[in-house]
Amino acid sequence: MKPLIDWFCDRTGFDRVWETLFARHIPEAKGPVSWLYTLGSASMFIFTLQAVTGALLAMSYVPDPGHAYDSVRYINEHVLLGGFIHGLHKWGATFMVVVGVLHMLRVYFMGAYKYPRELTWIAGVGLFLLVMGFSFTGYLLPWDQKAYFATAVGTNIAGQTPVVGPYVAKVLKGGSDLGAATLTRFFAFHVLFLPALTGLLIGVHLFLVIWHGISEPPERKS
Repeated sequence: MKPLIDWFCDRTGFDRVWETLFARHIPEAKGPVSWLYTLGSASMFIFTLQAVTGALLAMSYVPDPGHAYDSVRYINEHVLLGGFIHGLHKWGATFMVVVGVLHMLRVYFMGAYKYPRELTWIAGVGLFLLVMGFSFTGYLLPWDQKAYFATAVGTNIAGQTPVVGPYVAKVLKGGSDLGAATLTRFFAFHVLFLPALTGLLIGVHLFLVIWHGISEPPERKS
């Protein structure tokens, strides 16, 4: 196998990619602090889980006011493992926000946002805002009363933003009121625009993390 592996690595550079991504220096941290360094990887794992379960749900979901609610019920009651997949996606969204907040708190209180990692921090903040966008747009998709009125409140709050507020609300709603256009736009944001932006920012964020390395834990001053 070794000649075959050497042949493959020589033509693809896989061994160097593996060393760069997975054989990097990890700061030594003892006790509970060491677990804090897993929050970034945990966020990536949950995002991957959300992408996979979301793609599976999209196969049976219908983004139409007359069928959206029934399609969600169909997924939960009739699709093979549909309820399990829907549950993973629903609770995964909550865990994504919680783990993202914890990861940002770890970075902030350990001073990992400082020179030369300012752009890494900015990319991370952008990713967290996109996560909140996923939560907001995904909340409407079941198209039940709770989702409808919660989205009405959210879009009305966005509409109160000075100068650009009315335009933002109109773009989100697809018109002056919540309706079929709103559901279609939220579905498009949720499965097309936000994933594309998130993938781009994840690439930038990971590149910067690899380029600068992982920050050392702060030292205690005696």
